[in-house]
Amino acid sequence: MAIYHYSIKIIKRSEGRSAVAAAAYRSGEKLINEWDGMTHDYTKKGGVIHSEILLPDHAPAEFQDRSALWNSVEQAEKSGKAQLAREIEIALPVELNRQEQIALVRAYVRDTFVTAGMCADFAVHDKGDSNPHAHIMLTLRPFEQGGKWGAKCRKEYELDDHGQRIRLLSGEYKSRRVNTTDWNNK
Repeated sequence: MAIYHYSIKIIKRSEGRSAVAAAAYRSGEKLINEWDGMTHDYTKKGGVIHSEILLPDHAPAEFQDRSALWNSVEQAEKSGKAQLAREIEIALPVELNRQEQIALVRAYVRDTFVTAGMCADFAVHDKGDSNPHAHIMLTLRPFEQGGKWGAKCRKEYELDDHGQRIRLLSGEYKSRRVNTTDWNNK
């Protein structure tokens, strides 16, 4: 019987990570990060059984290319402390054959994330050690119908009882961050 494992992490520049490097490792490919110019070559990495990109209907077709997708994510984020992607790692049941495992991951990713508007990149790994698992990388920004990455959040000003903005001692107005999707409510 499979042992349950499900972990969620954020890929952050502040931790020295990149979405392009993470995608290269998980897929066992060679990708060049256009944001910092680094090449990430994992073509000799063993155990990558399958990798696939699933996109919402309105995402550009060129995002089927892993390099194009994750380099676009990297370029959309300007900060050196940016959160680039979310990664989910899940154990797969050893009782299922390989095609059933892949179909299970594909259906889960499509039904849970892609239908919500996220671009998803997943890879199934198995080194023959009875530990088949999948890595799922997800975009944090929504992709808008007009062909551009949307904002993760927007600023909303707090108002007083008369509907006026509340001014702080610093001269700025009191505001709060409001997520533009329900994906990032953590």
